[in-house]
Amino acid sequence: MTGDAIARAVLDENSYMTLATADESGVPWASPVWFATENYRELYWLSSPTTRHSKNLAVRPKLSIVVFDSTVVPGAAQAVYMTGTAAQVPENDLEPALSVYSGVSVRSGLKEFGIDSVTGAARLRLYRATVTEHYILDPDATIDVRIEVSP
Repeated sequence: MTGDAIARAVLDENSYMTLATADESGVPWASPVWFATENYRELYWLSSPTTRHSKNLAVRPKLSIVVFDSTVVPGAAQAVYMTGTAAQVPENDLEPALSVYSGVSVRSGLKEFGIDSVTGAARLRLYRATVTEHYILDPDATIDVRIEVSP
């Protein structure tokens, strides 16, 4: 399996990603969130704007993300490591972005989300990470070596 195929498989087969953000002073914070994607370059999740990671992204939009399979034994796991930027999805992009998120949610047996779920008095908002780099663990290396891929 190619590196690109490995990255796609990890992203397709796992539901949670860990966001690594930092506040205005650079203090780091990690948060797991349920995510959805169609193209592996835009990752969507729902969060309250009052959560620590949302507040961090409002002042410092750069982030790192990791998606990994925690169900396998140590030494057999694969992960996708990503860098990019993230922010709350602007209103003019909300319908197509929410369509992606809600579509994956419904296919996963979860609920459908409409515009009213993420606007107005709703507690949650839709966020998007735009990924600029993807890496996986080199499947041929015996130590922790990461290689860049383009899923």
